[in-house]
Amino acid sequence: MESFSINGRTKIVGIIGWPVEHTLSPVMQNEAFKALRMNWRYLPFPTKPADLPDAIEGVRALGIRGVNLTIPHKEAAVPLLDELSPAAEAIGAVNTVVVEPDGRLFGENTDALGFGEDLAAHGVRVSGARALVLGAGGAARAVVYVLASGGAEVCVLNRSVDRAEALAREMSEKVGAAICAGGLDEIPAKAGWADMVVNTTPVGMWPAVDSSPWPEDVRFGKGQVVYDVIYRPQETMLMAHARRCGATAIGGIGMLVRQGAAAFKLWTGKEPPLAAMEAAVRLSWNNR
Repeated sequence: MESFSINGRTKIVGIIGWPVEHTLSPVMQNEAFKALRMNWRYLPFPTKPADLPDAIEGVRALGIRGVNLTIPHKEAAVPLLDELSPAAEAIGAVNTVVVEPDGRLFGENTDALGFGEDLAAHGVRVSGARALVLGAGGAARAVVYVLASGGAEVCVLNRSVDRAEALAREMSEKVGAAICAGGLDEIPAKAGWADMVVNTTPVGMWPAVDSSPWPEDVRFGKGQVVYDVIYRPQETMLMAHARRCGATAIGGIGMLVRQGAAAFKLWTGKEPPLAAMEAAVRLSWNNR
């Protein structure tokens, strides 16, 4: 490609979500294409929940090479696809869709890969840990799967206790490990039990940055790890609270980059330029 311009040979991928304005995936993926001089573009596709089936069919019909899925579509997309990876089937949620050459839609969950790799990169041990997971949506499914299958003792807390209990039952059966569940009102009682707290809810995500799923009067311990899958803002109120208490706070940028790199490889067959992708995300923050 002589220049980074759009023409009749440009291949399109993107992200489907509602809302989708917060996403940094276009910045990250388009920088990856630019770094490798590939005639590809990554676009945001804001899609209301009721329109998801039409959007998924549109991906196939328009010759789009693949998409990411974000809130609130990760679970709802599962029955709309032709094939799932074993991990995506076990998790029950998809965040990456690949359009095969014959038009079949293949679903993968690179959130799980990204989360697991980022924990390892930060030296966080999963086996034997006690993990408190906040939320019971698509991201929570990937997180619970990684933690429980990796040997952690997991408890899921969610605003809707029924959803937390359903997720716990399902994952317990799939990974063969007991998982407890409850409501967010149990945070004060469970806070001291956990070695690790993972927030998978959107509470604290831009633009509502002045909110947190964690009560202000509940302190973290110095040995605890607090992982927030939110990446915008770069430091959430939850993370700031954890740091003030002396706990280790990890944001979602590493997971974002690593899951995006896995999606990039699925779509293109090429090794992703991980350093360029992370640099693009961080530069985006510096310019905001």
